Amino acid sequence: MTSAQRSSVSASSPAGRPRLVRRAELRELYGRHFAANRRKERQLFSSGAFFVTFATVRGITHAIRAERGPFRNITPGGRHIHHMTFGIAGLLAVGYLWMLEIGINEQHRSSTVTAAAYGSGAALTLDEFALWLNLEDLYWAKQGRESVDAVVLFGSLLMTSVLGRGFLADVARAARLL
Repeated sequence: MTSAQRSSVSASSPAGRPRLVRRAELRELYGRHFAANRRKERQLFSSGAFFVTFATVRGITHAIRAERGPFRNITPGGRHIHHMTFGIAGLLAVGYLWMLEIGINEQHRSSTVTAAAYGSGAALTLDEFALWLNLEDLYWAKQGRESVDAVVLFGSLLMTSVLGRGFLADVARAARLL
């Protein structure tokens, strides 16, 4: 951040207090960190989709268990379909597209969409890690914690790759959080 940018930041908020980052600033930071580096942009999209999907699916499963809201288990013909099934299907689809070199670098939209699909598929699958590790449904049991541990480990790996370029640190600095 240039000294002129720092002075405009300090002029717009009292010292030490967080402020909202303006859309133009966020766009400039995004462009600086990701415009020329599709790989880093895919890492950002897959990380974001991973955490949003994990939080969403956890919320939905808690709502199903509490019998609140419109959510229900998927049980065609009486057989419970776990959400990891959709995660595996998503990972297979993204892997196939990437094998065909679709969504790797050539087009911005397909690159970010497949990266987000990869993150979502990984979250759906790892959220039921305890099931595929123990070969029994332990989602609500003590061993179900293994799934959360797997999500934390993989999510940390994803976030480390994104933070390596400093984008989130620059956003935090612009918001005066650092």
